[in-house]
Amino acid sequence: MPTKHVCAFCGKEIEPGTGKMYVTRTGTVYYFCSSKCYKNMIELHRIPRKVRWTAAYRKEKEVRLHLIQRRENEAKDIGTS
Repeated sequence: MPTKHVCAFCGKEIEPGTGKMYVTRTGTVYYFCSSKCYKNMIELHRIPRKVRWTAAYRKEKEVRLHLIQRRENEAKDIGTS
């Protein structure tokens, strides 16, 4: 049974029989859902955390917003007491 892979750049699930597989000289295997992801990671050396349309960016942004909100709530609690 074919296994489903996750794109190494954007984090999207890849259907069996689609996408690209890239193997480095060291033996690390990267799976890409599209040429857009391949180009951004391999050719342009971009970091997924810093590209807005990736899952890694969305996850980091969620954590960042949660921390900001928590700091604001703590500041309000200190200011009211």
